[in-house]
Amino acid sequence: MKRYRTRRPIGALLALTAAGGLLLTGCTGGGDADQGTKESAADSRGDSAPMPAPDRPRGEGEQRYDGGTATGEAGDTGGSPEIAPDPDHLSTFALDVDTASYGYARRTLSEGRLPDPSTVRPEEFVNSFRQDYDRPDGDGFTVTVDGARTDEEDWSLVRVGLATRSAEQEGERPPAALTFVIDISGSMAEPGRLDLAKESLGTMTDRLRDDDSVAIVTFSDEAETVLPMTRLGDRRGRVHDAIDSLEPTDSTNLGAGVETGYDTAVEGRREGATNRVVLVSDALANTGDTDADAILERIADERREHGITLFGVGVGSDYGDALMERLADKGDGHTAYVSDTEDAREVFSEQLPRHIELTARDAKAQVAFDPETVAEFRLVGYDNRQVADEDFRDDRVDGGEVGPGHTVTALYAVRVRPGADGHLATATVRWLDPRTRAPHEESGDVETGALADSVWGADRGLRVTATAAYFADALRAPYDGDGGALPGAPRLGELAERAGALADRTEDPDVGQLAEAVRQADRLT
Repeated sequence: MKRYRTRRPIGALLALTAAGGLLLTGCTGGGDADQGTKESAADSRGDSAPMPAPDRPRGEGEQRYDGGTATGEAGDTGGSPEIAPDPDHLSTFALDVDTASYGYARRTLSEGRLPDPSTVRPEEFVNSFRQDYDRPDGDGFTVTVDGARTDEEDWSLVRVGLATRSAEQEGERPPAALTFVIDISGSMAEPGRLDLAKESLGTMTDRLRDDDSVAIVTFSDEAETVLPMTRLGDRRGRVHDAIDSLEPTDSTNLGAGVETGYDTAVEGRREGATNRVVLVSDALANTGDTDADAILERIADERREHGITLFGVGVGSDYGDALMERLADKGDGHTAYVSDTEDAREVFSEQLPRHIELTARDAKAQVAFDPETVAEFRLVGYDNRQVADEDFRDDRVDGGEVGPGHTVTALYAVRVRPGADGHLATATVRWLDPRTRAPHEESGDVETGALADSVWGADRGLRVTATAAYFADALRAPYDGDGGALPGAPRLGELAERAGALADRTEDPDVGQLAEAVRQADRLT
């Protein structure tokens, strides 16, 4: 299958989209495989003039696309605001590299329970798997757009893939100042919680550099700074002693933990370093300030004033998924979930030390579908990451923070107009340089002729993406065994067979775990 990885200057992109009738305007709005040739990035410098918005009144009855489930005909919402009526074919969202939802679903299924649909976020299922997108030579993104037709007439799945440089390409990253906020409440005594966190933190401490710094805050009914910000060097023993001393005690005052953690991070903040709070908890607040909005506002204040980001690590069979995700989103960070030693090793010993550096701040993506070829579309997931189309190039509006070695995948269900041929969609990612805050953009597009004949005959990455998305889709709604809401959705039993065959062909253990999770879900329905 041919992929289109076109990168063109923004001026040329405007000329093309204007000719094609697209409304892409200035005011609208993990594996490290490197392959293929890299092209120079087109970027928008800080002194560039913004692109003008079209001087066109919105027609009567026109509505903006707000994400969600697509039903009905294009131009006729049938009472649903989620359809993108012609000619408004824009979709805009903040980038998200969270994976906690998928990890927690696997844990729940392994215990013989179906996950609560409210905890299933399809984008986190999709982004849990390695992709082979081309990667840039330096900071920024590459954009890959491809897709394949489904078994449902006129419907296709279109994949937008964004990738940062390989983690192995990093030069001299800035030092890190990490404040670990550790939940030591009574519930953390369950095997696989505090014991796993202690072991992992100890291993990670040995992998950090001498010029990195670590602080440790614990919380149960109250919060305490066990170790102030300490430059590692020859002081690793002090950090290990503090970790070894952690023992579970009483209830969970998450608000106090977050507040003390950020106080400690601010006090130990280092200029020129990556300052981050790492929250390790089951996120089941039951003492003190349990109001999520109050906790979230404190994180937002510290992020704006000091640039301190949050990495949330969820643990436990009972887990406050929604609160942890909201905390990470408000803290310009991301979440992961650990259920066993292998998960913990990957998160603490691989992901965190390797991804301390940020390569992009406030990253947003906008996909412009060609109204000449696309009748309707739906973004799969990213429900709480939607951005108003007109805010795409408003750099005051929060996006997502992304580091090296990351890929971000967005999947769309797209109904192509019968017999339509030609340009299908253009995807653009916009981000700010972490140091200079200069804005940059990169684009890629896809033609109808590039769509593979079948999702199940597409390349390995797209098949894995489709399998993960179909799986999440089935778990999100009451499942009747006849397929999910996405076009071409197979029955769970068939999906399990396809995932198993894909795991056998690729010999990828991550895909093997996905196949087993689908089989477990099939047995429980």
